[in-house]
Amino acid sequence: MSTPTSGDGPPGYPRLARAEMDRLAEVRRYEILDAPRDGSFDDIAQLAAIACATPIATVTIVDEDRVWFAATEGLEGVEQVGTEPGLCASAVLDDVLYTVTDATLDPRTLDHPLVRGELGLRFYAAAPIITAQGHRLGTVNVIDRVPRLLSATQNAVLTRLAALVARLLDLRLDAITAMRVAQELREAAARNTAAAEPGGP
Repeated sequence: MSTPTSGDGPPGYPRLARAEMDRLAEVRRYEILDAPRDGSFDDIAQLAAIACATPIATVTIVDEDRVWFAATEGLEGVEQVGTEPGLCASAVLDDVLYTVTDATLDPRTLDHPLVRGELGLRFYAAAPIITAQGHRLGTVNVIDRVPRLLSATQNAVLTRLAALVARLLDLRLDAITAMRVAQELREAAARNTAAAEPGGP
């Protein structure tokens, strides 16, 4: 009997649940959660804030029970938030730009802690970070404390920045894979050398 994969489940298992399991498996495969910052994504967050003229921008990875910040601009000292619906946890469910023009009036965000709390979030726009396999790992988003709209050009820039993050993540994954292969080859060579020496195993 085969072991169920991330896309398997009992009869009637919700399609969205299977898709989320696959998405989370992809998040794990990229090994980005809690990784030390190297500045690559900081530049993306800064560019998003500049292009959209917002005081806050972030690059997020949406985990099972948290939204982890790979980079922030204007939101120092915050590493993660919860996955309450309405913002990143909802934005990552679709392939298109997600926008909240006034969070105090939008039913999706009325009760969100970032809206009701000290941050006072009012405007939010997020572009999903989509891998080549079609999985959405997180978002590039911009935040303001006043209601507003983005222009068509700003929407396009945000979407392109999210695509750039996806490419950077692919390059990072390729580098991790290459280092592991190189390490395995070195270890195999060391074992072969030891075995060939007199008295070796």
